[in-house]
Amino acid sequence: MTRPGAPRARTRSDLRQQRRPRSHHCWDHILLAPLWPKHDANLGTLLRTCDAVGACLVVTRQAWVRRALEKGNTLRRSSCVHRVADPLHWLEAQRNAGSRLLAVELADEAIRVGDLPAARQRTVVMLGHESDGVPPEALALADDVVEIPMIGTGLSLNVAVAGSLVAYKLAGML
Repeated sequence: MTRPGAPRARTRSDLRQQRRPRSHHCWDHILLAPLWPKHDANLGTLLRTCDAVGACLVVTRQAWVRRALEKGNTLRRSSCVHRVADPLHWLEAQRNAGSRLLAVELADEAIRVGDLPAARQRTVVMLGHESDGVPPEALALADDVVEIPMIGTGLSLNVAVAGSLVAYKLAGML
């Protein structure tokens, strides 16, 4: 028996009524760009986060990336995925067009993710390789760097977790 006033989990039917009935079209506002991924499993997880916050995913046109998204996409509807051939050239074009480029990295002068304001302009989030981070030539293009503080012994979070934390913060959902 449930005690009076106890929280009640929402049913799938409740959730369906509260959520969008179909996939969002490209809102082109927050773009998660894991352009140097280490593990393919993280791409499907990031795609699910993009759907949850109304963001787009930006990936390279490599065959293994396409296969990873096909395998890891557990959503019933298609999501917004932008594919780029040359990450650095694409990032330069985004910056020249007025987008804000954020790199998720440990760096001097970095903004703590908890202090990151919601995105007020088109924002590209660069997510690096889990061992090597964002390449220096891409980091040089960043307007700001966001860091996720850690007190444990690990040096970084996996790219799906890091990207999800930043996406929710940029979307104003945390």
